[in-house]
Amino acid sequence: MRKIILQSMITVDGRFAGPKGDISWHNVDEEYNHYALNFLSSLDTLLFGRVTYELMQSYWPTTYAIENDPRIAKYMNSLSKIVFSKTLDKVTWNNTKLFSDILVEEITELKQLSGKDMAILGSSKLANAFIKYDLIDEFRIIVNPLVLGQGISLFQGLQSQLNLKLLKAEAFQSGNVLLQYTKK
Repeated sequence: MRKIILQSMITVDGRFAGPKGDISWHNVDEEYNHYALNFLSSLDTLLFGRVTYELMQSYWPTTYAIENDPRIAKYMNSLSKIVFSKTLDKVTWNNTKLFSDILVEEITELKQLSGKDMAILGSSKLANAFIKYDLIDEFRIIVNPLVLGQGISLFQGLQSQLNLKLLKAEAFQSGNVLLQYTKK
């Protein structure tokens, strides 16, 4: 069975984005890119909410991204993508499907198809909806050595406690720490 993995960078104070959605603070270097390439190669589908989709779609297909980060851009542009949005009426990034609602039965069917894993990248509202419906199998949280003090919490709006079991903790030279969890 395919897993759904929530992958997100956060700050020490739990923010996945700063005020107005700013992510310029992401601590990305060659070591992180090596991790990201390995992670992306284990996937065949990316899952986005509207805001994250619009951010990713505005960057990864650009000439700038393709020339300056060709290895990551190759995966981001070639992987299948599903966007969950009630407000978008079309998507323009290649290999992208638009779903207006999260239908648990459809997602469960997707998980049972053969193939590689799927990942939610960021997308706080989508992640919290998937948590509510018990659809996330693994959490990969990369803590950046930074406190923003304000911004958007990754788990903002979560209505119930979520107990996790640590699978792996890995420190990067940059000070980032990967925390990999599954549900208890």
